[in-house]
Amino acid sequence: MNRMLLRSCLLLALLLSCSVLWGSDNSDQRPNIILVMADDLGWSDIGCYGGEIDTPHIDSLSRDGMRFTQFYNNAICGPTRASLLTGLYCQQTGHRGDRWNEPKNFDVCVTFGEVLQQAGYRTMMVGKWQGRDSALDRGFHRFYGPMCQGKISYFHEVAQNPYYLDRKRIELPDDFYLTDALNDHALQFLQEGLSGKQPFLLYVAHIAPHWPLHAREQEIARYREQYLTQGWDQVRARRFAQQRSTGLIPQEWELAPRSASIRDWSEEPNQRWQAERMAVYAAQVKSIDRGLGQLLRALKEADAAENTLVIFLSDNGAAPDGGLAPSQSGMGFSEKRPNKNWRRDQVPIKPGSGPDHMPGPHDTFAAYGLAWATTSNTPFRGTKLEGYEGGIRTPLIVRWPKVIQQGGSVTRQAGHVMDLMPTFLDVARAEYPQEFQGRHPLPVEGQSLLPVFEGKQRKPYSELCWDLPRQQSIISGDWKAIRPRQQPTKWELYNLKNDGTETTNLAAQHPEKVESLSRRYAAWHKRVNAK
Repeated sequence: MNRMLLRSCLLLALLLSCSVLWGSDNSDQRPNIILVMADDLGWSDIGCYGGEIDTPHIDSLSRDGMRFTQFYNNAICGPTRASLLTGLYCQQTGHRGDRWNEPKNFDVCVTFGEVLQQAGYRTMMVGKWQGRDSALDRGFHRFYGPMCQGKISYFHEVAQNPYYLDRKRIELPDDFYLTDALNDHALQFLQEGLSGKQPFLLYVAHIAPHWPLHAREQEIARYREQYLTQGWDQVRARRFAQQRSTGLIPQEWELAPRSASIRDWSEEPNQRWQAERMAVYAAQVKSIDRGLGQLLRALKEADAAENTLVIFLSDNGAAPDGGLAPSQSGMGFSEKRPNKNWRRDQVPIKPGSGPDHMPGPHDTFAAYGLAWATTSNTPFRGTKLEGYEGGIRTPLIVRWPKVIQQGGSVTRQAGHVMDLMPTFLDVARAEYPQEFQGRHPLPVEGQSLLPVFEGKQRKPYSELCWDLPRQQSIISGDWKAIRPRQQPTKWELYNLKNDGTETTNLAAQHPEKVESLSRRYAAWHKRVNAK
């Protein structure tokens, strides 16, 4: 009897020890992950990066977590998403880097959805999916959003962007507004994840504030007077002062000069129209923040915030499209070519934008122009599509209370969107596959951000490189070389530590550095098979 009792006790102890080991892989140990990405959001648009747009929920991530000051994207939507999803340079996945929407070569890559799904995570996505196939075929259990193959409307479905809920083709309700629909489905998916036993990843790929300037009147109205009384000169100066005073940027940095084509606000003859453009843009940003607030409240109510990694970023710098003056055409629409077949309901778009044709309503299609894009990217030089910091530097905010102990912290360690794949693998304790469904993925290029979250210094990149629509560039340490895409001998050189806004070209003073970086760029270009 004693021997049988002893055996029973040993068996019980063995079962208990195994349950502890097995439990280490449950959702109460591995973090949930929420990744929220804005589209064409400038570096300084949100409050915690100096902006005046009301973004309390995004700002709360900064207050409770960590901001990055030198985090990079690929300056254009498709290439950024290719790197973000795969952990590779976009060129390695089939994207040239200078086009917005190319198919990825899945023979050589996997998505973080596929890897985390294999590791036992529930994976869900809403928003901008630029694949030719379904997100459900690339590692996601749930999907809601448009198959983005063309220009979007925030109020209606257009011919090239059908909407799906998982694999079901859906019709949009009469009161549809894109960002609100993405917010609501993200909340639904989050609640499904919170009610399950698996850890989960929720990827929210917003289309806002990408043009067209579409927003509800009540959202626009709150910003209308603000931008009419303070134009781009005042807003840009205020943002720059705020960034300096909070220590977000060094005191010695200068504000990047704006384009000579931009008038002083005091001399702008169409202030009401210009202010309206920025007011609609701000309303679009506000709708993103509102949706994040829904997610954060759901986490808090489920007592799941402590071990949920929440990340917010933008896919590229602010977009300069839209012109500096009123126009009767633009963005693919004109009086002679109204393109009434663009929307599925065949309601024609009123082309152009100006004082007699304000942006915002469903039958308009406009953008906010270079002056406001330059303001959005304060203090940096350049915009979307460019290799200057205004094109490739993104705000990145991370909250993970279990790991990031000091709220409000700022890190100046450089990172890149391709770091998110290895970061997710690291925190999920998942292995990157050498073989996946008959494919043999290239080794990940990105580096895990977990050491940075933990307050440590990680090994810096020896170099980061870009091949973009307008420029090619390389960063190594504090040095950056950049040249026009069509002028391969016209290298400029900047010291980003002293001059992060790229105001002083040092190429003539350091020709040996230019030559060294040029050789290294050529080697990278060949290695990643950039075309």
